[in-house]
Amino acid sequence: MSEAFGTTGVTPQRAGQYHDMVQEAAAHPEAFWLQQARGLTWHKQPTHASRSDFSGDVTVEWFADGRLNASENCLDRHLSTQPDKPALIWEGQEDGQREVLTYQQLHARVCRLANLMRRLGVKKGECVAIHLPMVAEGVIAMLACARIGAIHVVLFGGFSAEGLAERLTDSGAVLVLTANSARRGEKRIPSKVTIDDAIVRCGQSSCVKHVLVVPVTDDVVSMQSGRDLDYAEAVSQEAPECPAESMSALDPLFLLYTSGSTGRPKGLVHSTGGYMVWAAFTHATVFDHKPTDVFWCTADISWITGHTYVVYGPLANGGTIMVYEGLPSWPQPGRWWDVIDRNGVTTFYTSPTVVRAAMREDEAVVRSRSLKSLRILGTVGEPISPEAWHWFHDEVGKGQCAVVDTWWQTETGGVMITAAANAITPRPGAASLPLPGVAATLLDAQGVEVTGAGEGLLCMAQSWPGQAMTIWQDHARYRQTYFTTCPNHYFTGDGARREADGYYWITGRVDDVVNVSGHRIGTAEIEDAIATDHEVVESAAVGIPHDLKGQGLVVFVVPREAGVFHPSAVNSAVSKGVGRYAVPEKIYVVRDLPKTRSGKIVRRLLRKIAAHDLEGLGDLSTLADPDIVSELIAAVKEQQDG
Repeated sequence: MSEAFGTTGVTPQRAGQYHDMVQEAAAHPEAFWLQQARGLTWHKQPTHASRSDFSGDVTVEWFADGRLNASENCLDRHLSTQPDKPALIWEGQEDGQREVLTYQQLHARVCRLANLMRRLGVKKGECVAIHLPMVAEGVIAMLACARIGAIHVVLFGGFSAEGLAERLTDSGAVLVLTANSARRGEKRIPSKVTIDDAIVRCGQSSCVKHVLVVPVTDDVVSMQSGRDLDYAEAVSQEAPECPAESMSALDPLFLLYTSGSTGRPKGLVHSTGGYMVWAAFTHATVFDHKPTDVFWCTADISWITGHTYVVYGPLANGGTIMVYEGLPSWPQPGRWWDVIDRNGVTTFYTSPTVVRAAMREDEAVVRSRSLKSLRILGTVGEPISPEAWHWFHDEVGKGQCAVVDTWWQTETGGVMITAAANAITPRPGAASLPLPGVAATLLDAQGVEVTGAGEGLLCMAQSWPGQAMTIWQDHARYRQTYFTTCPNHYFTGDGARREADGYYWITGRVDDVVNVSGHRIGTAEIEDAIATDHEVVESAAVGIPHDLKGQGLVVFVVPREAGVFHPSAVNSAVSKGVGRYAVPEKIYVVRDLPKTRSGKIVRRLLRKIAAHDLEGLGDLSTLADPDIVSELIAAVKEQQDG
């Protein structure tokens, strides 16, 4: 067992309150969650909490007879008590770009866009795609969709036109919000050009009727008459009041696409009621939220972390959110530390990748900043190493801040396992303990529950309010993906180890998904893109440990003709088919791949060979060609040295 880390920040009162919540949620779950739901504003209060069932066809239903509106819960209900409190602080990456929106001002901006979307014919239940960088309009667009009952689909700015087209077609989006172009350090990202290309690729399957173009930069872009509208000009003509749609708790609030091992992205559907309760509850509980907090979650809003902890959780709790457009160390190292000092950020929630990158900089960079406003530090996206944890605590937190490492997924909607700030003693490197109401368990390969200390497949034995209800238009895939490996349980896809006192350690993915800097990339998605290069016979993508990104993506390629294939073609295919963010760290050109006699690629061997971990390769007799292993080891060494 790892030694527990001190008691920094843990107070007997908060620890006692947290313990009581854990006990109450376990003993009386219906009453506990109905009580948590009362923290929101409802048009009709729910009379029951969960009607979920993991058996048979699988049903995920929370607060089914309740009615509410997510936008109202983030804005309107705070107007009578704190209309002039800052709701959103935005800073651009250029010096001097800063805007502070009070709750009253944010409400007006959201209402103007909601009215515009209604005037353009967007109806309740239709999908709206949001393809924006980290500007205030991204948050505004999400809340405006929620206000009129439209389902928002936020799309990552790094997706290729093909990746966007696939998601636009699958969701049936009727309207798209994009930027003329986006800034990323010195680079300009051609957002509008990429969206135009994506819509063309959708062909007749495209449902897009209008494109709203947000002028993020001064770049001039082509505008299609009758379809494209200048965002700033269009919203200025709308009224600053807009009645909110009354939504069933089971109505979808948003779709969010996540990579899967089948190669086709999955559109996870999150409900309005359960998700909002979970977002508000976990934000308040995990980060020990105070009314004076300035909460900065550095995640892009196109990821679930940005949905829950940039937008819905903090605003539902009446907090102040920080949104920054730029990179951590551009135009010079320490940029994010300056943002914290300038804006009095109290809670800083980021990824281990950011922490590791900061560790590589001169210690004077972080030590020259005050950072005295910080109260809580958090990490998300992948496990954080003990070394990085201690550096984050000692250098950024100056030894005074609670550090909250959080384990969760797009599918879970919010944090599931953590050491809640000031309530649970953290253990550096461990995911720590399940939150109140989270029935985490371990199962062995035969589906038998592991009791006490042990290791196995990380599963959930019962539903929780933030759980995704289904996969968009494919419930059979939802059931197959999450509930067949371990029947009557939600299978997370992760392996974990549990200590005798209940602390969990995540041991990694057990499916073919690579986690690069917190971005989950399906290996099948990468391989499908590479397959578009006709010079490639076969490929296999695997993840290996990376000291900065957590995992690095490595690709083994079998060329059609030996000696004439150039690895740069793989980078081009991946960049075009998936996005620049998915380009592999290393490409190995090989004669063949290790396969079983049934033709299945043995990725376990590829991972070990790529990571130069040649101890314990296991029984090779099941391979169709056992000699390929030594050949691969030699090829990797030769190309690595070269």
